[in-house]
Amino acid sequence: MHKEELITLHQMLFNIKDYFESINPDLKFAQYYSLKILPNQTHKSKMEHKYAIFVLGNELANAMKDVEFSASGRISARMKELAEKTLKEMEYSQ
Repeated sequence: MHKEELITLHQMLFNIKDYFESINPDLKFAQYYSLKILPNQTHKSKMEHKYAIFVLGNELANAMKDVEFSASGRISARMKELAEKTLKEMEYSQ
């Protein structure tokens, strides 16, 4: 995926996060917020946005579990795996 496409996906997931926060103010996306990588920060690297996508995807899937979507547990686990893989790639490339 190109960086622009990743940023667009990041923005879409960010909008979904905002929706979940609006319907459940108790939800915390602590891991995502700790990254300090937002979709509008185009100066961040492609890998940073990719990592943020997987971290946010994991937290969104966990939030969906609370609403009882059956496949969200598997999605959460896969997003966590992809986030860990991307983090290793980021560390290796530095």
